[in-house]
Amino acid sequence: MPVGEVLKGLDSQPSGLKESDARHLLAEHGPNKLQGRKPTSPAVLFFRQFLSPLIYVLCAAAVISVVVEHYLDACVILGVLLLNAIIGFAQELQAGRAMEALLKMAAPRAQVRRNGKTLSIPAEDLVPGDIVLLETGNRVPADARVIRQTNLKVNEASLTGESVPVEKETEPVSENATVTERTNTVFLGTIVAYGRAAAVVVATGMNTELGKIASSLQEVQPEQTPVQKSIAALSRYLIVLVLSIVTVLLVVGLLRGLDRLEIFLLAIAASVSAIPEGLPAVVTVVLAIGMRQMANRNALVRRLVAVETLGSATVICSDKTGTLTMNEMTVRRIYADGRFVDVSGEGYSFDGEFLCSGEPLAMEAHPTIGLLLKTGAFCNDASVVRNEEEYEVVGDPTEAALVVAAAKAEPGRSPLQLPAARQCELPFESEQQYMAVGYPHDAGVRVYVKGAAERVLAMSGTVMSDGRVTPISPEDREAIATATTSLAAEAMRVIALAYVDLPEAPRKLTGTELRGSLTFLGLAGMADPPRDEARRAMARCIEAGIRVIMITGDHKVTAQAIARELALPEGRAIDGSELAAMSDEELAREIGHISVFARIEPLHKLRIVNALKREGQVVAMTGDGVNDAPALKTASIGISMGRTGTDVAKEASDMVLADDNFATVVAAIEEGRAIFTRLRNVVFFLLSTNMGELLALILSVAIVGKAPLLAVQIIWVNLVTETACAIPLGLEPKVGDELRQPPRDPRVGLLYPGLVFRITFLACMMGIGVFTVFLWAQARMPLDEARTVAFCTLVTFGWFRAFNARSDEHTLFSLGLFTNKVLLASISVAVMLQMAVVYLPAGQAAFGTVPLGMDDWAVALTAGGALFIAEETRKLVAPRLFSLGKWQPVRKARSGIDR
Repeated sequence: MPVGEVLKGLDSQPSGLKESDARHLLAEHGPNKLQGRKPTSPAVLFFRQFLSPLIYVLCAAAVISVVVEHYLDACVILGVLLLNAIIGFAQELQAGRAMEALLKMAAPRAQVRRNGKTLSIPAEDLVPGDIVLLETGNRVPADARVIRQTNLKVNEASLTGESVPVEKETEPVSENATVTERTNTVFLGTIVAYGRAAAVVVATGMNTELGKIASSLQEVQPEQTPVQKSIAALSRYLIVLVLSIVTVLLVVGLLRGLDRLEIFLLAIAASVSAIPEGLPAVVTVVLAIGMRQMANRNALVRRLVAVETLGSATVICSDKTGTLTMNEMTVRRIYADGRFVDVSGEGYSFDGEFLCSGEPLAMEAHPTIGLLLKTGAFCNDASVVRNEEEYEVVGDPTEAALVVAAAKAEPGRSPLQLPAARQCELPFESEQQYMAVGYPHDAGVRVYVKGAAERVLAMSGTVMSDGRVTPISPEDREAIATATTSLAAEAMRVIALAYVDLPEAPRKLTGTELRGSLTFLGLAGMADPPRDEARRAMARCIEAGIRVIMITGDHKVTAQAIARELALPEGRAIDGSELAAMSDEELAREIGHISVFARIEPLHKLRIVNALKREGQVVAMTGDGVNDAPALKTASIGISMGRTGTDVAKEASDMVLADDNFATVVAAIEEGRAIFTRLRNVVFFLLSTNMGELLALILSVAIVGKAPLLAVQIIWVNLVTETACAIPLGLEPKVGDELRQPPRDPRVGLLYPGLVFRITFLACMMGIGVFTVFLWAQARMPLDEARTVAFCTLVTFGWFRAFNARSDEHTLFSLGLFTNKVLLASISVAVMLQMAVVYLPAGQAAFGTVPLGMDDWAVALTAGGALFIAEETRKLVAPRLFSLGKWQPVRKARSGIDR
């Protein structure tokens, strides 16, 4: 069908649908999304808590208790199972909701025309009849018929497997055309490789071509990070280790003459309690909650693995514009007619003047400057709209600055009105470094060009001066190059402007028509001040041992000036031509001394990343363009821009910056380091507590010949210490010194030699402590009371150990007793539950306890408190006693010490 009929059939028009009609159509057609895997229902999530071999063992213990008529034991075991399931269910539900919130924040958006205005809406709100606007790098948000296009090429590999981008047009095709033959239609999930277009949506969601085959698409499986995989492996090793130890306990108990049923139930309880079956779930929950905290700081993590890798980053390769700078461009100076002209005014306000030697300039007497400003406004895709006292920018800030500069020269201080529709166009591409747009002029077409000064000057054959066009001379070229350097030295982005008149519009503008034919008009120098927070973040990077490399498409002198303002550590500055002349081996040798790359094309970024990775660096790379995708994929951590980034860049990245701010990268690294530290604290707490329990059991059974705890007491300890404290430890606030530590080598996991020593030392102290208390108590009081004292001692050890586990270097008092309020609340609840078990008749009957006096509690609290004081004193005296291999593998750390 012709375009007009398509629009008529969908009750649409080029200015878009009315908002009210769009709401009605959304209710009729449903959201524009593919039906994926159904979310796990709360009921399934709850019952999934019982799907564990360890839970099966505990259920078996409950059944055996019923068979031998130990009904109370069976009820207690089942009660504890239920309580554990409720806690696990609540934790997983919280993590799932955190992940859902992140997915909503990172959901794709689409540019549409509605009510005659351009809006950015969630892609799932698109309906048939919507007019979507597409440009290079966009992911097509629905199946749509092209109604207007300029050099549009679409990569349809995701749908058809064809790797070569398909040229699109607006003309009708055969009714029987296959998907690959429908050159007038763009399809959901494909990528705009080149050009721009407007298209009317014809199908959404499951009605799209991709939706029709959605049922056969492979579902995305939840990814596991290296830490999650290593934790799963660690859990398997621990199962073997603990079961071996429990077998020893069983044999020793039988040899010592303990009741067979009692020692059997004790062994089962010890197995379930000592194996940290909840550790993988705790890791997932901590990672998910950590990702939500990072999202609150404008860093949206798309892949869990990035959370781990962030803490290991040694180099950040950052774009300059918008990331290190404000990206609020203002034209400050113009070079034309062989002189500099200052432009006053701030931001995007249309108020301002043109001054030469401090005197206002009469624009009518300077046609070159007038044409230069017109060229900047016409060769432009941005718009600036005044809304009462505010100015709203749609499009690139650099282009918006040119629109504002032209408006300042107009009598009414308003943006220039564009002439008729564009006759031809060559969109900006990083490789070509210029943009060209043709509009009707006299009997032909005038093509307006803007771009990098070097590129536009090289394409110019004439120059306009005081309204007269003359051949460009070597002296002219030298003067323009000197002016470019002068503007760049003032930390300005320099844009050159030129034009060429053609007798008629070419069918397709390729750039060959421009080479050597342009008339050079002049230069526009734009100020883009560095972000204040970027300066502070740069200082924090230096402190954290992270090297920062600035990458920009701007002039080398501009880049160096900005680097000085940001206090970037000194190093060489090279441009794209120098980089291109280097071999990979030369680049690898020199990269350690280079801090600024200027006039860089996107594919240069890939070489930079590879050179750094060959040096063993963990590289975080920022990018926003389509051609940045290979570098973002290759980098250890690919970081795309949320505001200016293309869909392709976002898909290739591991993390999206919602505010395009360099300081957010540094904040994310800090948060990543903090998350990893929290996970280590959780692992330390669980393993040291579990190993201490087992040691106490074995020593008591082997030496005293009696079990210090009943089976139900061991299971209870597992609930009121491990379950109550593990997640709160995963929520520990940042200490504040995360960026004063060196980066962690990726080969160093959660467990490292120093942590293993610390776990072993404190587990032994705890196990010996519980055994000693039981040995002392059973010789002086009835067995029930001695077991109750040992039971309470083990529990108090766990509570004190939780406070110890908050940091391996900082004392509780330097951290602040009340900074982790969740942990305090959890331990408070655990204390009340323990009191109920010891003093309430129902608790005594269920757990075989007897009331304790103050002297008994003094023994339990003294034992737990003594270990707590010893560990806190160690932190005070030797805070890094257990830091061996914490950041670097032991061999590498030792070789560093030797050097």
